Amino acid sequence: MNVEEWQKLLIDGVHRVRELKQKFPHLDEEEIEHIISIYPVRINKYYLGLIRSPDDPIARQVLPDPAEIYEMSQGVREDPLNEEADAVVPGLTHRYPDRVLFYVNHQCPIYCRYCTRKRKIGDPNSVNHDNIRAGLEYIREHQEIRDVVLSGGDPLMLKDELLGDIVGQVRSIPHVEVIRIGTRIPSTLPQRVTQKMCDTLKKHHPIFIMAHFSHPRELTPEAKRSCEMLADNGFPLMNQTVLLKGINDDPETLKELFVGLLRFRVRPYYLYQADLTTGAAHFRTSLETGLAVMEGLRGHTSGLAVPYYVIDAPGGGGKIPMLPEYVLQVDEEQVVVRNYERKTFRYTLPPASQANGTSQEEEHHTLLASASSSSTNSSPK
Repeated sequence: MNVEEWQKLLIDGVHRVRELKQKFPHLDEEEIEHIISIYPVRINKYYLGLIRSPDDPIARQVLPDPAEIYEMSQGVREDPLNEEADAVVPGLTHRYPDRVLFYVNHQCPIYCRYCTRKRKIGDPNSVNHDNIRAGLEYIREHQEIRDVVLSGGDPLMLKDELLGDIVGQVRSIPHVEVIRIGTRIPSTLPQRVTQKMCDTLKKHHPIFIMAHFSHPRELTPEAKRSCEMLADNGFPLMNQTVLLKGINDDPETLKELFVGLLRFRVRPYYLYQADLTTGAAHFRTSLETGLAVMEGLRGHTSGLAVPYYVIDAPGGGGKIPMLPEYVLQVDEEQVVVRNYERKTFRYTLPPASQANGTSQEEEHHTLLASASSSSTNSSPK
């Protein structure tokens, strides 16, 4: 069997306790055995090579932590975004009017310990061909769906032929205008991005790649090559980052990441407040931390490098933007605002009639017509 480079990197990575202990002797074998019996571990050889110490920002994303088990009893939900309850068929969530989230694969290049779907990742029973067939049928039957987000797991972990078949079937549905692929591949297993994969997918454009970079250390030459190959083949790239305690929760780190992504031709899109996921509470920051990060970005770097900071509302409420307080006062005459330097400015508002859709010229003509009508209808006393 011909094994591609990216597949060999997966095979040669860390999947079991024995391999973890060899690489990270400080780990308690019994604790780790218990953790990965519930939440499996995967660190491919490429991403393993980015780790410099057991407590660095790369290692903390993928190494099992006893806190994961402790937090199982803290009342946090396994499905914090209510994806299963909102699933119209298994693996297809139809929450927003014109778009759906389509779960097509349970495998990822690494298993992030903060993953919203850690209840499903690595579980082959979480998706099958019947689910995918049912999802495709649902999309065909609902003409309001114009945007399909392929997710998982990671869709790009599928072999080219199967990936191309699924994407091709989605593209064949006349009312589907946009396909998005959510993927961690460019940042954690960039070798998977090949010209063959690009050729397989680009026949079905427009396809947007929704990448996931978490830290500047992931901005490697290999990652740059993968992003540039995708961009050169016509895939617009956008990035989604989770705000993670002790990993990227400061403006300097995220500015370095987001500015670096622009050099890779990737537009920062979302910065997520970490979800209320079982076994991931130790990654969560305060909301004040996130707002301080946004203040440290906006105005201090290009707007292209500033994502939306959002909470994906628990229970399926959708994404809600979080913004620092820039509007200080509003009345009928003006709005008082502050900028990134905390300097105050006053913006004069238009008159109420103009604000309600009546221009000054229209208001002038109305007054003239009213005066003329009044003059014509008045009889001398």
